[in-house]
Amino acid sequence: MSIFQKYSIREINTLRTVVKSQHMKHYPKENVTDHEADRIIESLSEQAREKLYQLAVDYGITKL
Repeated sequence: MSIFQKYSIREINTLRTVVKSQHMKHYPKENVTDHEADRIIESLSEQAREKLYQLAVDYGITKL
């Protein structure tokens, strides 16, 4: 199941922000795209996505 069917656009943008700032921080800037972030998000398990989203909300990572 695609992340676009399960999550709202707000939740997807939150996950993208976290993935881009944390998981992709060593990527070349031209490779830090929404498409690449979505690929990483989709590779995570359901539990990992839920936990990542909850940590982002709890720690205010999206407000960076």
